[in-house]
Amino acid sequence: MPKQKTHKGTKKRFRLTASGKAKHRSAGTSHLAGRMSQKRKRNLRGTTCTNDTNSKMIQKALAS
Repeated sequence: MPKQKTHKGTKKRFRLTASGKAKHRSAGTSHLAGRMSQKRKRNLRGTTCTNDTNSKMIQKALAS
């Protein structure tokens, strides 16, 4: 029986917390931010957690 491979795209974008939630960077922060308001850019800083449904799919993709 072959081993389960880690999904490399998911590995680059998500990190699991100790409780199993998936942390990720907010979308829309890489470029073209000059047209955004300062409030919007400020609120996109840092990382956020996904909801439980997506966390389960991400955990499965990261299972190695």
